Amino acid sequence: MSEEQVQEWKPTVNPWIMIIPVMIAVFIYVLDGTIGNVALPHMAGSFSATRDESMWILTSYLIAAGIVIPAVDFFSKVFGRKNFFIISILLFTLASMLCGMAKNIEFMIFARILQGFGGGGILPISQAIMLEAFPKEKRGLAMSVFGMGVILAPIIGPVLGGWITDNWSWPWIFYINVPFGCVAAVLSQKLVEDPPYARKQKNVKIDGKGFLYLTIWLVTLQTVLDKGNNADWFNATWICWTFAVSVVAGILFFHSQLTNKDSLIDLSVFKDQNYSAGTIIQIVIQAVLYASLAILPQFLQSMMGYTAFLSGATMMPRGFGSMTAMVITALLSNKIDNRLFVVIGLALLGGSSLVFGSLNLQISNMNIAVPNYFMGLGMGLSMVPIMNLSVATLRNDQMTNATGIQNLLKNIGSAIGTSLVATMLTRFAQVHQYMLVGKMNDLNPAFIERVQSTAGALMQYTEGSVAQYMAQYSQYGQLIKQSTLWAFIDSFRIFGVLCLAVIPLMLFIKKLKQD
Repeated sequence: MSEEQVQEWKPTVNPWIMIIPVMIAVFIYVLDGTIGNVALPHMAGSFSATRDESMWILTSYLIAAGIVIPAVDFFSKVFGRKNFFIISILLFTLASMLCGMAKNIEFMIFARILQGFGGGGILPISQAIMLEAFPKEKRGLAMSVFGMGVILAPIIGPVLGGWITDNWSWPWIFYINVPFGCVAAVLSQKLVEDPPYARKQKNVKIDGKGFLYLTIWLVTLQTVLDKGNNADWFNATWICWTFAVSVVAGILFFHSQLTNKDSLIDLSVFKDQNYSAGTIIQIVIQAVLYASLAILPQFLQSMMGYTAFLSGATMMPRGFGSMTAMVITALLSNKIDNRLFVVIGLALLGGSSLVFGSLNLQISNMNIAVPNYFMGLGMGLSMVPIMNLSVATLRNDQMTNATGIQNLLKNIGSAIGTSLVATMLTRFAQVHQYMLVGKMNDLNPAFIERVQSTAGALMQYTEGSVAQYMAQYSQYGQLIKQSTLWAFIDSFRIFGVLCLAVIPLMLFIKKLKQD
C-alpha cells in the first residue's frame, strides 16, 4: 500500500463517536495503575501477607503490561488490531473480576498478571486509533481528550481507591472495572474500524527469541527496581546477578530487533527526530508524574499526619490543573505553536516541583494546593502536545508500532521513577541524619538549651535523670523528622531540575504545520 493511500484513509464512523469506547478502556486501564496503592495494606491484611509480598500485587501488573506493549504490533497483525483491542479489553475485564474474588496472595498475583496482559495492549492501540481517526489538523484536540484520560486517571486513582476501600471494601476497586469493560468491548465491536494496513495479515512470523529476551529483561529489571532498595541495592549479591541478567537480556533484545527481519518491534522509528526527542521528554514527564504521586501522599501522611483519604484528596487540585490545560490545548492547539505549550508546561512542572522543594512542617493546605494545581497545569500543557508532536512526522501505518515502543519506555520510566524516589528518600534521610547528628553534642549551646528546657518541663512528671534522657530522646526524634523532611525536599528539587533539563530537547522538535 502506498504512503498516499495510507494517509488518505478515513473512518466511516464519526471519529468523536468512535473514540467513546476507546477512552472508556483507556481510563479504566490507567486508573488501575494507582487505584490499588492506598488499598495495599488492606489487601495484605486480607491475605496475611507481608508488605514486600503485597508489593507484587502492583509490580506483577506492570511487568505483564510491559511484556505485552512492544508485542502489540505483532498481535495486531495476527488477529487484526480491532479484534486484538477487544480481546485485550475482555481479558482485562475478566482479570479484574478474578482480582476481586481472590482469597490468597498467589491467586491475586496470577489475576494481576492476567490483568496486565490484557491492559498492556489497550493504551498503545487506543493512542494509535485516536491519531489515525482524526485528520492532522484535529489531532491536537484528539490528543487533549486522550491526555485527559492518561493524566487524570492516575491522579483520581488514589482518591477513588481510598474512598471505596473506606466505604465499601477493597475488592470493589476491581469490580468497578467489569461493567465499564463490558460496555467498552461491545461499543468497540460496533464503532471501532481498522484501516487497511491494521487488518489481519497472513503468514505473520513471531520473533520468539526477541519475545523471550524481552520477558527476561523486563521481569529482572522490575525485580531489581522493586526489591533493590530493601536489599541495599548492589551490596546484595542476588541484586548484582539479577541486574547483570537484565542488562544482558536487554542488550540481546535490542540486538535481535536490529538484526532480525521479522522483529517484534521496528526500531527504525527512532530515526525520526521528533519521535526520539519527544519520547525522551515523555519518559521524564511520566517518571516525575508517578514518582510525585508516590512521594507527596507519603509526605503528607508521615510528616503532616494526614489520613490516607485526605492525602489522596490533595491530588485533586492537580486534576483541576490538568483539566484547565486540556481546555487550553484543545482551543489553541491549532493556533499556537505546540512546542511553546511543551516549554511552558515543562517550566511549570519544574517550577512547581521546586516550590515543593521549599516546604516545611508549618505549612497550610494552600501551600500544597497551589503548587499542585500548577503541577497539573504543567503536566497537561506538556504531555498532550508532546504526544502529538512526537508522532507528527510519522506515517499512519507506523503508529501502532511507534506508540507501542513509546508506551513500553514510558512504563519503564514510571517504574524507574517510583523506585528511585523510594531510594532517594532513604539515602537522603541517612545523609542529612549524618550531617545533623554532629550538632547534637555538649559543645553546641543551642542543643544544650533545648535539652535543658525540655528536661525542665518533664521534671514535674518524673525524676531528673529520666527527664534528661527523655529530653535527649525527644531531640533525636526531631533530628529524624528534620532529616526525613530534607530527604523529601531534595527529591522534589531533583524532579524540578530534571523537568527543566529536558527543555533544550525541544530544539530538535520540528514545528507542526498549522492549517
